[in-house]
Amino acid sequence: MRRTPLPHRRQLLRSAVAGSLLFPGIVQQLLADDGDKLAAGLPHFPARAKHVIFLFMTGGVSHVDTFDPKPALTRDHGKEIQADHPEIKDRPGYERIFLKRPQWDFVPRGQCGTEISTLFSHVGSCADWLAVIRSMHTSHSNHYNATLGMHTGSFAFSRPSLGSWLSYALGSENRNLPSFVVLAPQQTYAGTQVYANDFLPAEHQGTLVVPGAEPVANVRPRVPAERQQMELEALRALNEVHLEARGADAALAARMRSFQTAFGMQRAVPEAFDFSRETAATLESYAVRPGQNAGFGWQCLAARRLVERGVRFVELIDTGSSGNWDAHGDMLSHEGLARNVDQPIAALLKDLRQRGLLDETLVVWTTEFGRTPFNNTADAKGREHHPWAFSSWLAGAGIRPGIVHGASDEHGLRAVENPVHVHDLHATILHLMGFDHERLTFRHAGRDYRLTDVHGQVVREILA
Repeated sequence: MRRTPLPHRRQLLRSAVAGSLLFPGIVQQLLADDGDKLAAGLPHFPARAKHVIFLFMTGGVSHVDTFDPKPALTRDHGKEIQADHPEIKDRPGYERIFLKRPQWDFVPRGQCGTEISTLFSHVGSCADWLAVIRSMHTSHSNHYNATLGMHTGSFAFSRPSLGSWLSYALGSENRNLPSFVVLAPQQTYAGTQVYANDFLPAEHQGTLVVPGAEPVANVRPRVPAERQQMELEALRALNEVHLEARGADAALAARMRSFQTAFGMQRAVPEAFDFSRETAATLESYAVRPGQNAGFGWQCLAARRLVERGVRFVELIDTGSSGNWDAHGDMLSHEGLARNVDQPIAALLKDLRQRGLLDETLVVWTTEFGRTPFNNTADAKGREHHPWAFSSWLAGAGIRPGIVHGASDEHGLRAVENPVHVHDLHATILHLMGFDHERLTFRHAGRDYRLTDVHGQVVREILA
């Protein structure tokens, strides 16, 4: 009789995690030092929020067409102005520039009366829960740099992402799911750097989930669970002997943990992305059809389900099925893009609130920069990149609802009242999660690094 050999340690690891987007941190962790880096951590002070859902509209959403009404821009449409703007400086054809009016109407929403454009009528129905910041500004006008800055606080060099910092600080509430998940149909500007761990331990890298028939590749076990558990137990016994003979080798201890973590994920991940038990009314509210496995509505519903299951940080990147928000050629592209995300975002807010999750979940909506309130002709169809002013909004845990913070000037050119830099937004998010942004540091290459570098002030005016 021929004896079937026991599988090699590498073969078991390969069957559990290899080829999957779900486990970049686990695979790298094989060479990590000992210690359970995903164990739940303690904040500096009592946190207002336990989770973050970060809604990123890639490409640069026009603030003057969405969340920052400018009657003076309509009044002065066609007026020539002067501006030493980074996007038009020494650019042929832009020797003269003219104000360009908004292309959509603004309507007071909710009891708070916050004016939001008709592009976001569904989100507008949630205005009483939003804190809209109309004085955002950033440090770069290129997509790559501004996107990198919004995610990492660094506009030139790769640094750990916001989600990675929070994973490092707080660990995981559910050891069978990643602490940091990114839901995106395709990469955005700056690529994997927007969810990378950089110099933080590998297990804090964001897990990329691509909507589709198999959101997480190779996560479903290829053998029955009972057999796999037996194989893991046999491997654990062998590894314990191996570990004892080698003086508690840290890399081997980390490898042993990775097998059990992968096994837990094989059970938890398919369930998290199985919408079959969601009601027809819930699916309809998110604009998701039964059996649908892609689209921004799918991403929003998946975000709610992940937060329910203890994931700390969930980012949704809207890369658009027909392009992103980079409307150089035609602002009318904003109409289809807004239609794609408006209803699902409102459904997410309402669903979180109805389930009592909005009280512990911080929802952040943002983009990398705004778009120019001018162009080289008043009747130009598009708008250019604009780092001097744009809009973001926050809702949920710890946020003062139904308010507007800050302002840009009458034409939307510059943030002039209570300006909020990207570093300030990051400091505020960390504060709501229970952390002093100046004290949340990691020593690397001989110096202490932090998300906000040497900048950042908490925007206390938007806090409840």
